[in-house]
Amino acid sequence: MVEKLDKDMIEAMKNKEKERLTVIRMVKASLKQEQIDHKKEINDDLLIDVVNRQIKMRKDSIQEFEKGNRTDLIEKTQAEIDILMNYLPEQLSEEEVKKVIDEIFAELNPTSPKDMGKVMQQATSKLKGKADMKEVSTIIRERLN
Repeated sequence: MVEKLDKDMIEAMKNKEKERLTVIRMVKASLKQEQIDHKKEINDDLLIDVVNRQIKMRKDSIQEFEKGNRTDLIEKTQAEIDILMNYLPEQLSEEEVKKVIDEIFAELNPTSPKDMGKVMQQATSKLKGKADMKEVSTIIRERLN
């Protein structure tokens, strides 16, 4: 994935794809910052974390743009999200996510909302990067209540 990011950056430069190049450079800068701040090695796991954070920030921005009725910014931000999605593993469908959550519930047998932490810990280890963890949390919370 990290090599793909580098290759895509070079390709975007050659093809003069300004928006794509800007997004890739932001990801690379965030990766480097994360490496420096937390003394982590740059690998696929770190890339997934950084890309997920970037996507989350943009989704939050889209919500704000919708409140301000700024369709031009919504489209631009959505295009950035589409570019970022290329650097995540294949995303699971909602049915697949629910199936994994069912397996976790069968394994842990949670009885109350107090068990949310245990369930989320398992879900995070199995679904991180493959699904939107905000949606996973919502599904788990509904099942526990």
